[in-house]
Amino acid sequence: MRVVITGAGGFVGRQIVARLLARGDQVVGIDSQASGIPAGAEVVAGDLGDSAVRAAALAGGLDALIHLATVPGGAAEADPVASRRINVDVMYDLLLEAAAMRPGLRVVYASSIAVYGDPLPALVDDQTPLSPKMIYGGHKAMMEHAVAMFSNRGMIDGVTVRLPGILARPKGPSGMKSAFMSNLFHALKAGEAFACPVSAQGTIWAQSVARCADNFLHALSLDAALLPPTRAVTLPAQRIAMGDLAGEIARQCGVSPDLVTYQPDAALEAAFASNPPLATPAAERAGFAHDGDLATLAASALVTLE
Repeated sequence: MRVVITGAGGFVGRQIVARLLARGDQVVGIDSQASGIPAGAEVVAGDLGDSAVRAAALAGGLDALIHLATVPGGAAEADPVASRRINVDVMYDLLLEAAAMRPGLRVVYASSIAVYGDPLPALVDDQTPLSPKMIYGGHKAMMEHAVAMFSNRGMIDGVTVRLPGILARPKGPSGMKSAFMSNLFHALKAGEAFACPVSAQGTIWAQSVARCADNFLHALSLDAALLPPTRAVTLPAQRIAMGDLAGEIARQCGVSPDLVTYQPDAALEAAFASNPPLATPAAERAGFAHDGDLATLAASALVTLE
């Protein structure tokens, strides 16, 4: 299979590319920088907004497209023009271009739980309506509808997966307001104190990057008849209290959980650490899964830091 993947040098993209190459697929990776894309992939470096860059990536043909490239939450809020350009306009053009090259191809789109907005209802399940508040969530929701529309027209065979918190992202600026979830891992791994910007009781939906990558590979071959008419599912995730997560990371790293203090920011907690129970039967029927338990998730996430 020849797979074109945008955002191939990113946190999730690198994991997916490595898995595709390991199973013998041809991979064309697009990213602004070539350095992060695993060796063995055909690399197309440049701005995804440049039609020549997209044409170069598609020139050799493709069997499937995984679209990860995005202007993330905090960065999208700070620069809504850039968010519209990349998260909406460029993706729309890319779908048209890929469909013209290979009508009916499988497209896997990385959306986000930000499409639900905040505050969230007492339970989020397959019937929960999309009600985004942030620019990022709004643009993701728009493109979920585009994937469904193009699929209904037979132009693509689309699968949208909404990502929960994916752990643990690399240390450093990410443009994501939810970065504190990953920064907790880095601090405790290094035996350093960490001031958590949400309370110990704050709850997140989380999945390890390894499990996330496995879910994307599953999405490439699943039977679309198992999906709802929207073609969109929220990936299964564990609902975890930040205090429990800190305790488990500390245990596995052999450090004291007292290294973590809690200094809640009300707005940040409301947006990113007040997640209610989550039910994802549609995703589970389609074969998607979470890590299983907190210890497994933490161990898997810690491996990505090595």
